[in-house]
Amino acid sequence: MTKIAPQSIAFVSNEASTMPTIVDRQSFQANVDTLRIREKALTREADAIAAERRQLPMVEVDGLTPVVGPNGVVPLIEAFDGRQQLIVAYMMWHEGKSAAEQCQGCTMVINHIPELGYLHSRDVTLAVFCQGPFEPSNRYREFMGWIMPWYSVPSNSVEPLIAGRHFGMWACYLRQGERVFETYWTTDRGCEHMGSSFAMLDLTVYGRQEVWQTVPTGWPQQFFNTMCLPNEHPLATRPIAQWSRLAQGHADDLYPSTNANPTE
Repeated sequence: MTKIAPQSIAFVSNEASTMPTIVDRQSFQANVDTLRIREKALTREADAIAAERRQLPMVEVDGLTPVVGPNGVVPLIEAFDGRQQLIVAYMMWHEGKSAAEQCQGCTMVINHIPELGYLHSRDVTLAVFCQGPFEPSNRYREFMGWIMPWYSVPSNSVEPLIAGRHFGMWACYLRQGERVFETYWTTDRGCEHMGSSFAMLDLTVYGRQEVWQTVPTGWPQQFFNTMCLPNEHPLATRPIAQWSRLAQGHADDLYPSTNANPTE
């Protein structure tokens, strides 16, 4: 394992074209007030969409579908941990690969999972269902310092749960007695709700610094997306969320018994 120091990517420029126009406080506030009208409209539209989402129909899922947890094979319904609702992050897994080679996007979003008590207070359990075998993926969870319940999905359970979709999605479930229903699912940019860094970066002047964003000429656009580093960066092949874990000295060997995949 290579111990690293915390790193960031600097964008330095003294050119006026890389900064917003400088105005007095009154003009600044007038522009903020104009934008705020659209922001409030977006908030109200998001509330309306959420209300419609809550009224979607649902589809039944076999509550006995097996998943693998720390105590072995258990039925899906046990993942609710006695609560009525369940949110599942379906994590992509690259079997046989090192920690550095695991999914950038899934790692980034899952790393934002909040204090679970807020969800529990609403009778909601949040768990990760990983695509690979339990032991190495659980070691990845331990390396990352994640505290949420962790399960792997055996091959015979993939289709009953994924139903033609793919890992990398998030899904919501409702339990009624012994019956389990899927009430919503999303993927790709729909998962941004779970990654608060997206929203925080969108508040800053340079935003996410991604190539698809609309920005003035000369402003930084160093990233393909928020999860991935520029190819020339020395840690480009390692998920960003791993930097602090390595800097703190946490081991990232996922296969200690066989040493089949020595880490960097």
